Formats: sequence, C-alpha cells, structure tokens
Amino acid sequence: MTLAQTVDALRRSFDAGTTKPLAWRLAQLAALRRMLTERSAELEDALLADLAKNPTESQVAELGFVVSEIDHITRRLRRWLKPRRVTVPGAILPARASIVREPLGVVLVIAPWNYPVQLLLAPVVGALAAGNAVLLKPSELAPATSAALARLIPEYLDTRAVAVVEGGVEQTTELLEQRFDHIFYTGNARVGRIVAAAAVPNLTPITLELGGKSPVYVDDTVDPEAAALRIAWGKFMNAGQTCVAPDYILATQAVAARLAPALAAAVRELYGDDPATSPDYGRIVNDRQFDRLTGLLDAGTTIIGGVSDPVTRYLAPTVLTDVPRDAAVMGEEIFGPVLPIVPVSGLDEAIGIIAGGDKPLALYVFSSSRRVRRRILTETSSGAVGFGVPAAHLAVAGLPFGGVGESGMGAYHGENSVRTFSHEKAVLTKSLKPDTMRLIYPPYTEAKDRFVRGLLRKLS
Repeated sequence: MTLAQTVDALRRSFDAGTTKPLAWRLAQLAALRRMLTERSAELEDALLADLAKNPTESQVAELGFVVSEIDHITRRLRRWLKPRRVTVPGAILPARASIVREPLGVVLVIAPWNYPVQLLLAPVVGALAAGNAVLLKPSELAPATSAALARLIPEYLDTRAVAVVEGGVEQTTELLEQRFDHIFYTGNARVGRIVAAAAVPNLTPITLELGGKSPVYVDDTVDPEAAALRIAWGKFMNAGQTCVAPDYILATQAVAARLAPALAAAVRELYGDDPATSPDYGRIVNDRQFDRLTGLLDAGTTIIGGVSDPVTRYLAPTVLTDVPRDAAVMGEEIFGPVLPIVPVSGLDEAIGIIAGGDKPLALYVFSSSRRVRRRILTETSSGAVGFGVPAAHLAVAGLPFGGVGESGMGAYHGENSVRTFSHEKAVLTKSLKPDTMRLIYPPYTEAKDRFVRGLLRKLS
C-alpha cells in the first residue's frame, strides 16, 4: 500500500465514524497501555540498542511516562468531552449555548530519536482520546525502537484507524505531501520550518515541539551541592539528549567557583568515577551528532569530562567554566552532555542574556529570593519555568508542555492534548417562539433604536 493509499484508508475509517465513540477511544488507550506493559522488555531492549538507555530510565522517561499519561486522560476523558455550557447575552434570550469538542480527522505524528517511545506515543494518546485516526512516523535514527513500534502497534491497536510508517527523509517528505487534519512534529527548528511550509497548501494546523538553549540561573542564596545534583541529573540523563535539558548555566564568578566542584561531585554521585563503565549513562545516537558535540569542547576550561570514544560514541559528562558568550558552544542548542558555565555580573545581565536570545523551551532558576524568581518570571519568556528543578514539569499532566517563538507552537499533555487534537465547535440553540429577535429586525424605528442602545449600555 502506498503512503497516499494508507492516508486514504485512515480517512475512510474516520469518515465512517470508527474513531468517534467514547468506547472506541477508551479501548484504544487501554490497548496501548497493555502494549507498554506486556511488551516492555522488548521496548527496553530497543531503547538500550539505540541509545544505551538503562531500563529503569526507560521506564521513568519513556514507557512509564506514557502509561501515566494514559491513566490521567482515561480517568477524565468522559468529563472533558461533555459539552460546556456558555452564558448567553440577554439580547438573544431565551437560548442555550455550548462548546462541543469534535475530532479533527486524520492526524500525523512525527517523532524524534531522543525519546523515541515517549515522544511518539504521548501525542498519539491525545489524538486517540480526541477521536482521531492517526498515522505514526517513528524516527529512523532510532532504528531498533522504530522497528519494535512498527511491529507491536498493529498487534494492539485498531489498524483501520491507526497506522505506522517507517523510513527516512524520503518517506517523511512524501508524507508531508498528503492532506492531514493536523500535523504534530517534535524535533529541531530547521525541520520544523519544513513541516510548517508543507502544511500551508492545505492550511493544516500544526503543533511544533522544538528545542532551544534552555538556561539555568543560579545565585548565592541556594546550597550549591543540592542545586548541582539536580542540574546534573537534568542535564546528563539520556547523555544530555533531552529537549528540556539545562543547556547552559548563568552565574556570577563567585557562585560558579562554588558550583563547579559541586557539579563534579554530582556527576561522580550519579555515574561513578568513570561514567564510561556506568550502566546508567547513555551514548550519543550517531556519528554525526558525536562529531558535532566533540567539536564544541574547546570553549572555556574543562573541569570535568571532555573524554570521548568515537567507537562507542561515548562522550563523558562535561562541564566547562569561564565560557565566553561568543563561543561556538553558545551558538546552538547543545543537545548533548556538555554544560557550559557562563559568567555574569548578576541578575540584570542574566535576564538581559535570556531575554536577548530566542525564547527557550524551558528556563530554570535556582534561587531562594522571591524577588529574583518574580523578576525572571515576568521579565523573560519561555515555554516553561522550573524553580529549583529542571525537566520535572513534564511529569505534571495538568501543565501544558510546549514552546514559544523559536522553541515551538502549541502544547500538549493531559487535557491540553485533547484540546490540541479537537475542534471546539460553538453551538447555539434558540427556539422559533417566542421570536425575541424581532426586537432587532428591520425596519428600524425610534423605539427599536432606544431598545438597542439601552441594551448595549447594559452589556458594556
């Protein structure tokens, strides 16, 4: 079956009403949950092969994450789908108004390689819950995981309305030539622009979950050891290949002097004296990414790490101090285990750097000062803000996850996923009798004019 035929088959299923009943939606979510639990060992093995991801980390950040998302949505979906009553202005009473959520149609979900299970299936959970047919495109850069998902998903989900297409750039390009009712893309901004351009001819709505340089500001009001452990955890899990990983640290020279050795101690606590031998530390996904990352190591002073092995694509957790703002490592999203510390004179300069660049996907602040927190919250723009912890906001299903500006558009997780993959239809019901609309029909008289003006004054 060609890609065009696959999309057409999904559309026929949607048009036939296959995906719309609540029972079907809940059954698909339950089946997906069974797949993630019954076949977890196979998926863990695939993630280990692609990214050297520890099975426990795979549960925390991939399989278990999606299971939690399924459970959260399943418990609330019936309530979220109920029509929501809306107040009707007096001018058209008696009448009833409501908002009804309806599925969009056929949705395309394109996933990246760094969290190849979570970032494919978490959007799919929302698309299915909203009642859509879905075409899934896993990343070819995580081939073992892509193959596992392509094999397992048809075993568990309704193949009339859910399909998986594997492949690389050629297949993705052909997919983007098809007509979809929503495209959900997670990845880098360069490809995000290609997806956005492809959506224009059909005016297809899109969600772009991109990345960017997520900064961390640390001041002298926090315990450097406690802050360092959390920063190191957020930065170096999945070998730094996380879209919301701390990208760089802003701190004064005095704070950096205390934070740097604390980060070295934190890396030892998490991964031992030699992270290369740790079963908990991942590897870089491919040679191209490895070469790009090792090319960024010549900035500032290396206080820990810097060691690499091209054969195994191992790059040690690396911390660089005294990194100038014009260094190559500051010119792009790092997306790897390299953490620069950029010296600043204080809060004002830190805010200037953050506000002066592209809006990041996340921003992290380690400060006990309410004034500092308030200033950063109100004087900068980012997809999310984490006070005292990086990355953990993803685990809060009630929070929208998404970027702003260069870091993306749209949001998902929890009810925000259902909202993203639904159209909120306005519904107004008004009886033909009594016909109160006669009060505003032509021909207009002085009495009608006085009535309309008086009514508008009451409504203002």
